Amino acid sequence: MLGVHISLTDTGGVVISGSDHEMEVAGRVLQELYDIAGEGYPVGPDDVGRAVEILSRDRATNLRSVMLDPVFSNARSRARVMPKTPNQKRYLEAMRTYDIVFAIGPAGTGKTYLAMAMAVAQLLKGEYERIIVTRPAVEAGEKLGFLPGDLVEKVNPYLRPLYDALYDMVNIDKGQQMIERGTVEVAPLAFMRGRTLNHAFVILDEAQNTTREQMKMFLTRLGFSSQAVITGDVTQTDLPGGQVSGLRDARNVLAGIEGIAFCEFDESDVVRHPLVRDIIGAYDTAERSDVSPSRRRAD
Repeated sequence: MLGVHISLTDTGGVVISGSDHEMEVAGRVLQELYDIAGEGYPVGPDDVGRAVEILSRDRATNLRSVMLDPVFSNARSRARVMPKTPNQKRYLEAMRTYDIVFAIGPAGTGKTYLAMAMAVAQLLKGEYERIIVTRPAVEAGEKLGFLPGDLVEKVNPYLRPLYDALYDMVNIDKGQQMIERGTVEVAPLAFMRGRTLNHAFVILDEAQNTTREQMKMFLTRLGFSSQAVITGDVTQTDLPGGQVSGLRDARNVLAGIEGIAFCEFDESDVVRHPLVRDIIGAYDTAERSDVSPSRRRAD
């Protein structure tokens, strides 16, 4: 990752050898991660790689301000959620500042997970009375019609990532209690029509699969003392017939409106397996080239 050699001295010091730039980055990484670990953050191998990447891009970044900003911490469930990239940090700041926040970027960048963490944290502080999480009932290459049950039962498997995020923070028993009491509601987007959502933290997930009409419907549900976070990846639209994504449309229509924030993520923000970032980058490159096998044969 960095072409440096690091060795320990007999007195417990560290010697770094390499180019001037690489030695500077390596020194910053070691010093800042050492300070961060001293404040209780469990630094792991992935954090080292991410710190190198962040400082290689921008040496002015303060790793401490990024990695020591817990959006949610629960000693009982041992859950501690913090940003891992500058874009995630900006996303958290946007959710603390704006009533409507759009998070747009590839899978694995923490868009939904951080939104759920913020929602749970604010709920437990008494800032909101309930959390409402929704997503459109659009199949990703699969057919809901063949699944048994009513609409809720059909869509429920697609909502599983949202339940998983909730259970990570408050454990399964507490999470189920919150759902049974209606403190947390997870439902298909169609169930939002005609409602006014007051005193709620509302999350619209997989928003790239909304139509323009659905996006407008959702945004106009927001009531008093409420906040909305809309997440999605405009490159992964499953809408049929070439319909325009409501998320892509909203980014154009609502840009510049005061009180609405747009946070963009890219493959550098992916916090899953390192290969996921490479896969996303490869697909982005292929899409930019816009050369399909059929077109190559035609040419």
